[in-house]
Amino acid sequence: METKAKVRRDFYVHGKSIKQIVRDRKLARNTVRSILRSDDTGSEYHRSQQPRPQFGGYEEQLIAWLEADAKLPRKQRRTAMRLHEQLSDLGYHGAYDSVQRYVKHWKSKSGQITGKAFVPLSFDPGDAMQFDWSLEHVEIGGVAQQVKVAHFRLCHSRKMFLVAFPREQLEMVLEAHRRAFEWFGGAPKRIIYDNPKTIVHRILAGKKRDLNKRFLRMASHYLFEPLMCNPASGWEKGQVEKQVQDVRAWVFTPKLRFDSLDDLNEHLQAECKRLSDRKHPEFRERSIADVFSDEQPCLIGIRRPYEAYTEHECKASLTSLVRYDRHHYSVESTAAGRAVTLRAWADRIQVLCGETVVAEHKRAFKRGGVTYEPWHYLGILEKKPGALRDGAPFKQWALPAPLQRIRRRMERLDGGDKAFVSLLCAVRDFGVEAVSIACADALAEGVIQTEWILNRISHAATHTAPEQVAVADSLALNEEPEADCHRYNALLIHEGVSDAIH
Repeated sequence: METKAKVRRDFYVHGKSIKQIVRDRKLARNTVRSILRSDDTGSEYHRSQQPRPQFGGYEEQLIAWLEADAKLPRKQRRTAMRLHEQLSDLGYHGAYDSVQRYVKHWKSKSGQITGKAFVPLSFDPGDAMQFDWSLEHVEIGGVAQQVKVAHFRLCHSRKMFLVAFPREQLEMVLEAHRRAFEWFGGAPKRIIYDNPKTIVHRILAGKKRDLNKRFLRMASHYLFEPLMCNPASGWEKGQVEKQVQDVRAWVFTPKLRFDSLDDLNEHLQAECKRLSDRKHPEFRERSIADVFSDEQPCLIGIRRPYEAYTEHECKASLTSLVRYDRHHYSVESTAAGRAVTLRAWADRIQVLCGETVVAEHKRAFKRGGVTYEPWHYLGILEKKPGALRDGAPFKQWALPAPLQRIRRRMERLDGGDKAFVSLLCAVRDFGVEAVSIACADALAEGVIQTEWILNRISHAATHTAPEQVAVADSLALNEEPEADCHRYNALLIHEGVSDAIH
C-alpha cells in the first residue's frame, strides 16, 4: 500500500514519467502501469481459488465424514486432527493444515460455524446468587500449595464472598454455604451452579438433576432453590465466571503467603469488604456496598446455622483406627472392630459408636498419614502395659513435664511400665492436672513409688478446703480484736475467779 501511494504521488503530483518512476522505484513497467490504471489504493489480496493438489479422490470421503458427524452430538464429532489421521490411514500424504482449512470452509459454508450472541440479564434484589470454584496457588506455613476457593456472588448487588479450603469435597461445599449465608446475613431465593460432581450425581433430561441428598437437606434448611446450568454453558452464570478471573488478578497476584488457612480466609473476607466499595456496574453513582444494603433485607432470614457435615458408615479396625479421605484417625479402644459413624466437617472429624462419641480430631489432609490420640488406647494399656514402650501412639506423647519425668524414671525399674500405666489410669478418674501435681510432689520428695503418688492424689481429692461462709454485713466487727491477755484476766476477775488458777 505504501508503494502504491509513492507511485501515484510521483505521477500525479511530481509529474514524473512512467519510465522515470520505473528507474527511481526499481519497479517493473507493468506494475507501475497497473497501479496508475486502478483506483484501488488498498493492498489486500484474496485468493480466488485454493489449490489442493494432495486431496485427489479423498475429498469425497472427507465430505462424507463431515456430513455424518454433523448429525451427531457435538462431543461425538471428530476433530480436524482426527480426520487427518484417518485420511492418512487411507493413503493421504497431504499436510494437516490443508485438512483443517477445508473443514473450516465446509463448516462455514454449511452453517455450522455461527457467531455467539447473548441476552443481557437482570435480577431482582434477593432473587439469585451464583456459585463456582477456582484453583489458586498460595503459600501456607512456608509451603507452596494449591487451595480451592469457593466464590459466591449476589446477582443484583454484585456483593461477593470468598472462602478457601484445602480441597473440594461435599463437606467443604456445605461449610462454604454456611459461612456465605452468615456473611450476607441471609440466603437468596435461587442459587445457580454448574454441574459439580460433589453435588450432581447424574445429569438427566433438560434441567433435571439427581442431586446429593445431604446438599438437598441444606437447600431445604436455608429455603433456597438450586438451579444447574446446561452442560458446558458457563455463560449462564457469567457474573461469577468473570469474578473468578478478576479475583485471581486482584487478590491472588502476587502469590499470597500466610501462616495458616484461617489467616488466609480472614484476609479474603477483608478483601471482599474492600472490593465492595467499588462502583456498581449498573448503578454507576452508587457503590456495591450501598446497593447491597438495599438488597440485604430481601434475603431469606436464617433461623439457625446448618450442621455442615457428611456422615459415613465404616468399621473401626482392631488397632482402633478408622479411615477417611486416605487418612487414618484413632478411636476409643472400646470401639475396635465395631461399626461406627464418621462425621466429617471441613475442619474436624467426629466418630460415634451408637450414640457415644468415641473420637474427635482436627481434620488432617495428609494422605496416607495417621492421627493418634494416645488416651484412646488406655484400655488396651491396662491389659498390655508392655505396649507402652513400642506402641506407635505413644512415641510422641506430649504428657505434662512431671509425668514425662516419672515415666523416664520408672522405665529403669522392673515392672515400671505397669506402674506407670496405673498412674495413667488415675488420670481417667482424677484428671491430668491432679496427677501431674502429685507427680511433681513425688519428684520433689524423691519418692518414685506408685502407691505414694496414688495416695497423694486420693488425699488431695478427699480433703478439700472448706467452703467460705458468707457473713452478713450487720455481723461484721467495726474494730478488729487484738490479742491482749490482760483483757482475759479482767474477765476472770469480774466473774469472781481467783487469779491463783493461773
